[in-house]
Amino acid sequence: MAKLSRDFYTRPDVVRISRELIGKHLFTRMNGRLTGGIIVETEAYVGPIDRASHAYNGRRTKRNEPMYATGGTTYVYLCYGIHHLFNIATNEVGIPHAVLVRAIEPTHGIDTMLRRRKLKQLAPRLTAGPGALAQALAINTRHTGLDLLGKRIWIEERLAARPRRCIEASPRVGISYAGTDRDNPWRFRVRNCTWTSPAK
Repeated sequence: MAKLSRDFYTRPDVVRISRELIGKHLFTRMNGRLTGGIIVETEAYVGPIDRASHAYNGRRTKRNEPMYATGGTTYVYLCYGIHHLFNIATNEVGIPHAVLVRAIEPTHGIDTMLRRRKLKQLAPRLTAGPGALAQALAINTRHTGLDLLGKRIWIEERLAARPRRCIEASPRVGISYAGTDRDNPWRFRVRNCTWTSPAK
């Protein structure tokens, strides 16, 4: 039940890291409450060469500064002024690669997550989708720049890696502005999993 090491996050291939995060366990401990689940959907963003990335062409702002930190740093931003989206910076310092965690299958603290999401029954909308996931885990922009080797947000290896045949790749979501990069198959999800959004 060990946390993923720094070496997992600092590797150069963010697409591979994004795929290998499928099946890992994401946890938060906020106000003494443990919540988490199995990562079942991710997207990779390949820094300066990726038109869908906040760091495309070397763009560097106060908001995206955590993308330039060492791998294993959180990058949380507000989307449309409503949804907090949880990302993980990868690669070495100065190389702004990132993985968006889009969905988990809940396993820990389900009652707490239901209250946070104002839901009465367990259903995929609890944690399927990046905004829902962040709300269920109580992640917001105050948690940007945290170290995933710390005690508030972390990822563990708890299960054997899922067979490659169980993971499917497809284009990422909501990036129609990204030109030809919108077609890159850098979204990974567990096939036929009810806790993910439908594949394109």
